Amino acid sequence: MSKSITRALLCVYVGVLLILPAACVPLPATTPAAPDTGATITDIVWQWTSVANRTTDATTTVPDPQSYTIIFREDGTLSGQADCNTFTGTYTQEDDFRIMATPDVMAACGGDSLDQQYFELLDVIVAGGPDGAGGLALETAGGEQRMVFQDGGPATN
Repeated sequence: MSKSITRALLCVYVGVLLILPAACVPLPATTPAAPDTGATITDIVWQWTSVANRTTDATTTVPDPQSYTIIFREDGTLSGQADCNTFTGTYTQEDDFRIMATPDVMAACGGDSLDQQYFELLDVIVAGGPDGAGGLALETAGGEQRMVFQDGGPATN
């Protein structure tokens, strides 16, 4: 082999050795946007849209979200609607997220109503807050049940 061919092959070989390691270096992972720490859950009409069960992998979509609402007030009180029932109560975000909701009058809403499930879930919530996408997520212990709410607009006083 001539010296010029050997030199050319050596240059290609060295170039490949220098480029390959750079191509194998992983790019830095894109850091997800940090949750909006200024986001608030208060004075918004939250409409229940779905509940996901972690064990069964089943998700129930709420057919009429505007009939299942909750409003958190800055003073720790809350109010809402569970189909044909309205409720009031309190909540706390100290340690765990806890909701204490009491129906104003408990009426039978009908066979397709999710009012009983809604009250049962609210009663066992231990975590919650903005979901980072403009909604609200509330969870039971261990994330077993995850309730998702959409922003239904500002609450009126």
